[in-house]
Amino acid sequence: MSLTNDLLSQLQGAPLQQVSQQLGIDSQQASGAISAALPLLMGALGNNAAQPQGAQALLGALQNNHSGLDIGSVLGAVLSGGSANNPAANGAGILGHIFGGNQSLAETGLAQATGLSADRSKQLLAILAPIVMAFLAKQMGSKGQNDAAGLGQLLGQEQQAVRNQGGIAGGLLGKVLDQDGDGQLGMGDLIKLGSGLLGSGKR
Repeated sequence: MSLTNDLLSQLQGAPLQQVSQQLGIDSQQASGAISAALPLLMGALGNNAAQPQGAQALLGALQNNHSGLDIGSVLGAVLSGGSANNPAANGAGILGHIFGGNQSLAETGLAQATGLSADRSKQLLAILAPIVMAFLAKQMGSKGQNDAAGLGQLLGQEQQAVRNQGGIAGGLLGKVLDQDGDGQLGMGDLIKLGSGLLGSGKR
């Protein structure tokens, strides 16, 4: 099972209901939107972690702010609005690191792909980003990995799986990551995306 599918299965039931209520949409629409948003977040993290500095910065953030947390408690903190002074639940801050200058493109793309409004799309990504980070921190711990190379490999495989899957998720990821519009992720794109996680291991 891919990381994305594993996390998606953990969000079924009560967490899905909480997210749908927060967004003011029905659970079926929320489920579809989450199914598109999670691969986008995972794939973008995989892109950042493909660079050694990016993987190291991400690993530092996971260890410093997200380790030992469970999905339920993180979701509760995010939905309660108590995220301003809590790096582990600060979805807006985490999104800025994940997408860098492409955040608005990711939000718009998700809205177009799912039928959500732009505001709801932005809100959903901000809800899911801290959950993804807590999930990754738990995955690294369960695998006994605490090095940037292992994290880069794990997320690199996940990104490739998302691209191979195609559909809404794969197409959305490609649209966000391929900034020069040539259909391929090249050095020009990496330079543009390079500021996403670099320069800070803290959230």
